Amino acid sequence: MLRPVSLLPALVVVATLLGFGTGTAEASAPRQARQEAVRTPLAVSIDSLAPSVIPKRGPVTVTGTVTNRDDETWTDISVYAFVSATPMTTASELADAAAIGPSQPVGDRILDTGSYDDTIGELAPGESRQYSLEVSHAVLASHISGGPGVYWFGAHALGFNAEGGDSNADGRARTFLPLVPPTDKSVDTALVIPVRGLVTHAPDGSIGSLDRWNEQLAPGGSLRSLVDLGVAAGSRPVSWLVDPSVVDAARRLAAGNPGRSLEPTVGEAPDEGGASGSPSPSPSPSSDTGGDDSDLSASAAAAAGAATDWLERLHEGLQGGEILSLPYGDVDVAASAAHDRRVYRQARKRSAGDLQPWGLPTTPAVSSPTGYLDTAGIRSVESAATLLLTDRMFGPHAPAVAHAAGHTVGVTSSGAVAGGPGPDDRLAPLAVRQRILSEAAIRVLTPGRKPLIVVFPPTWSPDEVSGFWEGLDVDWLNLTTVADAMQREGTDVPADRLDYPENQAKLELDPASFAAADDLVQAGDSLQNLLTRNDQVATEVRDEAMTDLSYSSRLRPDSARASADQSRTWIESKLRSVTVDAPKAVILSSGSGRFAATVTNKLDQPVSVKIQAISDAPLRISVPGETIDLGPERSTTVLLNASSSAIGIRNVTLLLTDTDGVPLGSSDDVPIRSNRVSNVIWLILGTGVALLFGAIVVRLFRRVRAARGA
Repeated sequence: MLRPVSLLPALVVVATLLGFGTGTAEASAPRQARQEAVRTPLAVSIDSLAPSVIPKRGPVTVTGTVTNRDDETWTDISVYAFVSATPMTTASELADAAAIGPSQPVGDRILDTGSYDDTIGELAPGESRQYSLEVSHAVLASHISGGPGVYWFGAHALGFNAEGGDSNADGRARTFLPLVPPTDKSVDTALVIPVRGLVTHAPDGSIGSLDRWNEQLAPGGSLRSLVDLGVAAGSRPVSWLVDPSVVDAARRLAAGNPGRSLEPTVGEAPDEGGASGSPSPSPSPSSDTGGDDSDLSASAAAAAGAATDWLERLHEGLQGGEILSLPYGDVDVAASAAHDRRVYRQARKRSAGDLQPWGLPTTPAVSSPTGYLDTAGIRSVESAATLLLTDRMFGPHAPAVAHAAGHTVGVTSSGAVAGGPGPDDRLAPLAVRQRILSEAAIRVLTPGRKPLIVVFPPTWSPDEVSGFWEGLDVDWLNLTTVADAMQREGTDVPADRLDYPENQAKLELDPASFAAADDLVQAGDSLQNLLTRNDQVATEVRDEAMTDLSYSSRLRPDSARASADQSRTWIESKLRSVTVDAPKAVILSSGSGRFAATVTNKLDQPVSVKIQAISDAPLRISVPGETIDLGPERSTTVLLNASSSAIGIRNVTLLLTDTDGVPLGSSDDVPIRSNRVSNVIWLILGTGVALLFGAIVVRLFRRVRAARGA
């Protein structure tokens, strides 16, 4: 039995314009959609919509599923298409419509014969069944009284349970359907696919959280799904926003996820015997690898397979596309501008040049995951970099390209990535595609036709990409790159008009995070200076430190700091594996003397060190100025000179340093006693000796003279 429901077009206007502020509605809409969707016994989805716009001729076909999420069986389920009578013609109307609660009436049910599929006879609890609707162009046109714009379109499911049925929809799915008359105009649209995310490390430098990486890189994961979306674009222009540290992490995983390497990277092996003296082997350090090796190997093997496949897929997608390179580690640019500007400069330098390992050309870019960046952060970005900011920073009349705080800015659409209106999945690929089409349709119908730049959320997982790009192949939408979309005259926007919300400022990483990262970098520098033939470990440690300062770390600042501290502790344990030992005590029988110290290398790699002595005046210690080169697991003795101008005991501290004079953590104290007497005492003693010998000479002379007289 058919149960027609007629909805007044005025309800659409009232629901759209009254009571739905943009900021509040957008924030609460997803939660409201979930709450109201639970109350609907039948869940309806839209899985395909062809064509993606109201055509000049031919039918519109929509397919999907109906699922019984009630605890009762539903019968005689009919599915109807519906469409709104009047269109939305502005971006604000579209945003308000997307925030409307799922139970709000937005269109008239199409009851024309043949426009519904009544084959769903019965659905048990938890059961799903597919539906298919086809609405002819003539029928669709008869229900549309407005002109060009964006119309509501969707499906209603009505059925019977034990209590009977009524004319209210027992399940609904909604989307947007644009209508653009034939035109020779088009709107430039740049779609940006992000490759960014949280990169964590174990203390030994290997990639942490292998299960999470397996999930994200495998089919269905966020990183894999976004790459699959880009690959599905084929020859269509696509812009990629890439954090090189994510690619490097995948490369490490594909290689079996090795730890931080101390192996030689340059040069020839030094004399294994050490610097001087007779070498003696030192015990090798114990292994610091814990846990179940079999479980670790299984996780590493799974991650290696997922990473290998993902890298191949990413390479396929990147070829021929525009690659926007983020600062290495996706560092928090706003926090860097506030606490340590060197971090951004170092991260930018690290990501400069071609993207490895493929040697693909890149363009420097900055774009936070939320699209927000404060004025100080904007000014810290070099002019050659592409800067993308959300339109929410510019108010209701945001330009497409702006000049703000001394930088040219590409303004991205927050509405396009908000997705569909619900109650079904707002971020389903079809829902996002229809929102992009709708945003573009409104632009092409508006004088000026400002370009549309869309940066997809980094956590978005489009589960089904078939038909996504094909639906964007309309005459009035010109897919292009970010660089091309920004090739237009920008609008000057005063820096004080940019909106940087307080909640964004509160999320910025604090000075303690930067201090922990800097301590880790310094430890890495010392480790490289210690190792005779390794010139890469410092860069590797610096890369890790930058990932601890990423935007992703905003949600886990304590964990990021702890990770940096644990890695620094691991490195310091290696630094302390090279030790210096002094004798228990030294006695100088004169004003100066020599004593020996022992330097021991417990690492399995050659090292280069220096000794530094700290003593109390007037005791002076002379140490060798040259570097002490020591082979793996070797020790050597080093002679030091001591001198003092006063008697007594003085303490000396021997420090072991790297080649730059930075202490490595090993030290030893030795007391030195000086028995040297003063010059006055020596004068008295000399005078006494002279008098003694003089008296002897006089006495001998008298004896000789007396003997001669006798």
